[in-house]
Amino acid sequence: MSRKPEFAIWLTGLPASGKSSIAAALRPKLEALGLRVEALESDRLREILTPDPTYSREERDLFYRALAVMGSRLVAQGVAVIFDATANRRAYRDFARTLIPNFIEVAVECPLETCMERDKKGTYRKGRAGESMTVPGLQDPYEPPLDPALRIDTTRTGPEASAELILSILRDRFPLTR
Repeated sequence: MSRKPEFAIWLTGLPASGKSSIAAALRPKLEALGLRVEALESDRLREILTPDPTYSREERDLFYRALAVMGSRLVAQGVAVIFDATANRRAYRDFARTLIPNFIEVAVECPLETCMERDKKGTYRKGRAGESMTVPGLQDPYEPPLDPALRIDTTRTGPEASAELILSILRDRFPLTR
């Protein structure tokens, strides 16, 4: 019996850029290949790790460190991990890269104006109203990947096609057959 590849994919981009939609399209495709998959979605995990989030720099540092460690432990157990998290600073993603040997960073790109139009959670509305002072792309910088494995422009590429692009990269790197 051949061992399944161990890897993690970090979907990074501004809030409302399309990360969650891509993760939702990618997960069943990976599962159809016989992989165990876990999506680490920052919004859901924040409810547990920081139930009353302040989004301060210190809290984000701790949160993304914990997220990276969780992901690395899952990958070590043979679970394919999809990180669905803005991780607005490169240092957060770089830390995960140091823990996970087969780390694949995907830049989910979308203009800020489009993200603001798509924003169902009200993140940008709160930022513009002064209710939040740490929204990536508004008050807090977003540091895009310097050399991602893939760049996806979600104004041109939908979630299903994006998932297929990611699968293509994975197939080039790993034996992904059932």
